[in-house]
Amino acid sequence: MRLLDRYVLRHFLQAYLYCIAGFISIWFIFDVSDNISTFLDQRISRTLIFQYYLTQLPQILVILLPVALLLALLFSLGRMSRSNEVVSMLTAGVSLPRLLAPLLLAGLLTTAGSTVLNYAMAPHGEYAHKTLLEDPQSRRLVFGMTGQLFRNRTDNRTWFIQQFYPGDNKFNNVHIVQQDANDNIVTNYIATTVYYHPENHSWEMKQMRTVHYDEAGNVTEIIPYTESLVINDWSETPYRLSSANLRAEHLSVPELRDYLEFNSDFPATLLAPFGSHLQYRFALPWTCAVVSLIAGALGVGYSRRGILSSVAAATLLLFAMNFVMHLFLALGEGARIPPWSAAWIPNIVFGAVGLVLLYYRATNREPPRFGFSGSNLKPAR
Repeated sequence: MRLLDRYVLRHFLQAYLYCIAGFISIWFIFDVSDNISTFLDQRISRTLIFQYYLTQLPQILVILLPVALLLALLFSLGRMSRSNEVVSMLTAGVSLPRLLAPLLLAGLLTTAGSTVLNYAMAPHGEYAHKTLLEDPQSRRLVFGMTGQLFRNRTDNRTWFIQQFYPGDNKFNNVHIVQQDANDNIVTNYIATTVYYHPENHSWEMKQMRTVHYDEAGNVTEIIPYTESLVINDWSETPYRLSSANLRAEHLSVPELRDYLEFNSDFPATLLAPFGSHLQYRFALPWTCAVVSLIAGALGVGYSRRGILSSVAAATLLLFAMNFVMHLFLALGEGARIPPWSAAWIPNIVFGAVGLVLLYYRATNREPPRFGFSGSNLKPAR
């Protein structure tokens, strides 16, 4: 690494670490202020409080890293611009892209780190926020989940489950309706207890009754209560049966892939939020790379007036990108646009803006800006 790269990185990393530490401290203070009454009233243990903040930290970092990256880049480059260090470097024959190379590399490394956090840990942060601080009796899941309905559209089978425990293979008071291709009820299975055996992918029904129907809906046979019935050719799994209660924003990348695979027979409108969030898990970290392009181009100024206007422009672009990303994600969740476009188009658009701004800076020209009077586009002087 060249001496110039180490010098630029030292200025940047100092500001970057201060920004991260400052933002996390502010978040921690406000969060403790909001939850201190819950900690005291419910007598939550210190271990659970530590676990709560440990699960929240990845989610907070994914949100804060682009902002911290933006401020650190603007501060470090602005300080070097005010002291004419940037001008001296350019005069010495160092091109602007070469000057910004270590900073763009830092943006890519931040993107990689954010991708790791957003793969599994960060999506679980919101879910942990809603569950870890609930009443202790609720955390034990004494009553499990009740009133679960699952429709297997591929096999024309509908499950009504009165009670079960998430992650368990036992289901209480189950009513299963089997239909034919014309949606006529063929068989009803009513069981007190149903077990799933993962070793051979079979379902075992205990204390059950079976009722068969003809195409007209008339009862053709009633099999009295039997002690046990084992069925080996059903495609359902406990995960599929509980998936109706899952929310896309709480699932990691592997969980989103499993949901889309196991529930591929669901309508496109039901799968759209999960497909959009799967793409969003990978697209969101690339905000850091886009921010490094925008801030790297706008952070270099040749006058005090140019620096101030560039800082304002970079901040507005970050807020605009955040708004557009959430807008497109909402459109993807509503199945109005394809999942890939909901996640990636904002990054592509604002990444192109960053490249254009970098081109103007590299050619020693001020980027165009909107004027409040006269011509809409005026070069800054």
